[in-house]
Amino acid sequence: MLAKQRLRLGAATTVLALAGLATACTTVQTTSSGAVGVERTQYMSSLVSEQALEQEARQQYNAMMAQAKAQGALDANAAQTQRVRTITNRLIQQVGHFRPDAAQWDWEVHVVSVNEVNAWCMPGGKIAVYTGLINKMQTTDAELAAVIGHEIAHALREHSREQVSSQMAASIGLSVLSAITGSAATADLGSKLTEVMFTLPNSRSHETEADRIGVELAARAGYDPRAAITLWQKMGAQSAGSAPPEFLSTHPSAQSRIADLEVMAQKVMPLYQSARK
Repeated sequence: MLAKQRLRLGAATTVLALAGLATACTTVQTTSSGAVGVERTQYMSSLVSEQALEQEARQQYNAMMAQAKAQGALDANAAQTQRVRTITNRLIQQVGHFRPDAAQWDWEVHVVSVNEVNAWCMPGGKIAVYTGLINKMQTTDAELAAVIGHEIAHALREHSREQVSSQMAASIGLSVLSAITGSAATADLGSKLTEVMFTLPNSRSHETEADRIGVELAARAGYDPRAAITLWQKMGAQSAGSAPPEFLSTHPSAQSRIADLEVMAQKVMPLYQSARK
């Protein structure tokens, strides 16, 4: 019995050592703070490299765009596609203010015919804008700039890599706990607790950072930053009665978002006015 206990203790110690190595995170600052003052310290796992994540993103993006093309849903409206690319290119020209290396990314943007109010930017600058965002919301150029700038900001701040790092750390930690206790059920309960305690607040901070950087990118590109406010007023009106309370959501409420954007829009107005000269 004593030998078994020693063996179990030795195995647990080994697992803990490996977990410590695997979950080792380093502090990074992916972007400069900009005029909007985004300065939160970020933590990235040494196992989740920027290059590996960008390669995975590129493969997934290419597969998704190929599927959309096969369905006749890729850049179906030439005028719409040109409009989105013009706005996006102006925003990309400003990314160097937050991180110079991003100017050299292999940026790509497509419009996908999906009746959903959505847009996204994968690591490395792979962007998709859904037609639902344009058609349903009747977005102006400045409002589109606010959305696309927001999504570009997620990529600049490497929020996806940060989330993967966090999830990896939680997953390995729970695996260690299960190995020590011999209980698989503990891991499931623990994963839910980790999501509530860490993932949700972190996601809210990501959204706020993306809002702020997106507003600055738009202003520097010559788009009225106040359009982000009108956009979220539209979003709030569309989701009236269906949006969950803020404390149950991974995103700030429309009201909180608008309040913060009003402050940020005023802060970057001089940049917008300068760009318009």
